[in-house]
Amino acid sequence: MTNIIATSISPVHVVGGGLAGSEAAWQLARSGVPVILHEMRGVKGTDAHKTDGLAELVCSNSFRSDDAETNAVGVIHAEMRMAGSLIMSCADKHQVPAGGALAVDRDGFSEAVTRALEAEPLITVVREEIDDLPPEDWDLAIVATGPLTSSGLAKAIQKATGEDQLAFFDAIAPIVHRDSIDMDICWYQSRYDKVGPGGTGKDYINCPMNEEQYNAFVDALIAGDKTGFHEWEGTPYFDGCLPIEIMAERGRETLRHGPMKPMGLTNAHNPTVKAYAVVQLRQDNALGTLYNMVGFQTKLKYGAQAEIFRMIPGLQNAEFARLGGLHRNTYINSPVLLDRSLTLKSRPGLRFAGQITGCEGYVESASIGLLAGRFAAAERLGREIVPPPPETALGALLGHITGGHLTTDEEPGKRSFQPMNVNFGLFPELEPGSIVRPEGIKRFRGKDKAIAKKKAMSARALAACKTWLGTA
Repeated sequence: MTNIIATSISPVHVVGGGLAGSEAAWQLARSGVPVILHEMRGVKGTDAHKTDGLAELVCSNSFRSDDAETNAVGVIHAEMRMAGSLIMSCADKHQVPAGGALAVDRDGFSEAVTRALEAEPLITVVREEIDDLPPEDWDLAIVATGPLTSSGLAKAIQKATGEDQLAFFDAIAPIVHRDSIDMDICWYQSRYDKVGPGGTGKDYINCPMNEEQYNAFVDALIAGDKTGFHEWEGTPYFDGCLPIEIMAERGRETLRHGPMKPMGLTNAHNPTVKAYAVVQLRQDNALGTLYNMVGFQTKLKYGAQAEIFRMIPGLQNAEFARLGGLHRNTYINSPVLLDRSLTLKSRPGLRFAGQITGCEGYVESASIGLLAGRFAAAERLGREIVPPPPETALGALLGHITGGHLTTDEEPGKRSFQPMNVNFGLFPELEPGSIVRPEGIKRFRGKDKAIAKKKAMSARALAACKTWLGTA
């Protein structure tokens, strides 16, 4: 335990010493605000963690791409560095060779984060389990307990927010970038041209298959390389979220009578030929840049997913904002529960950060911790809370968490919100004329245009972040 130096400023409590909680504590202390960081490891372990070190990496040691020109993950790396991120600083100091990715020596990284936080005079690290919501006399607090939130705290969150506002199990379908879908093959139409709440009758993108294509696809699903559950997750298959490959194994025609049924759909490109099966994609965000593969939650490994799903006509060049999965993941329905400063709407002063808010990935978790820490510091110091612009990677991810989602025709009132990594599909579209044709390229389209678009989005994001940091 470290001791906070004497100060007239009341401390902010941070629950959870993972990447998000560690980053939140650091940002608070760097702003001159004392912090009490509560971490249960050291008193009580989890099935996933192996040490009691802060910011321990429990899965991969990779922070993914460090390319800040053409990759949204690299952009958020750069923005976090600009904001004085402890997580990025320690990652950079403990980097190991990984090509264009930023990978770290996991033990060295965790030890560096732990040392930095324990050496900071404004931070007190307390090893204890918090099994309930922070008490009211903690007037400012941040809950950053991650996907393995202890059962006691999870039950308290569920009680405070509502039974249907906390997910313990995540059935994720892949999400595709709209501009990578071949609309010469696909078409817009709702089944039976149904116009639901806010709909037009053309609310889905439809990908047709003939019988030969369908059978080849089913064979590939059954033969595809699949990942198993971790021991602590169990195998909680239930009919509401069966993996697509499990449905395929139950019978060759199962998918045609389930998520791939062709009924009520007419191919706009070939109206006289009835599709044997149809894959539907539903708009996933308000920007209209991302589309969700309806009913395609899966346990296929990522490489197999990309290969097999590109067999679908119209998705042969698909770029995935997120691939599918099926695993335990405790997260709240943030767009309903949190405001733009990550504060629980029903309880001022209580913020959430990290994966429990519905973001995926190490850097995404840490970045939301960074924002929560900066927001809480501003509130404690009586300053205006200024969220990052939506053009930044930080702002785009914050927008994903706190808004920008759609209700569905099938489940009115239910949000489309699911955890996601940062990607360019979360960013606002560029202004007309923002994409500049590189010199020497005559036919500016396809891959060349896609790269130029990413570079323009990246440059816009970093410029906006620099401006924001000068005003926030």
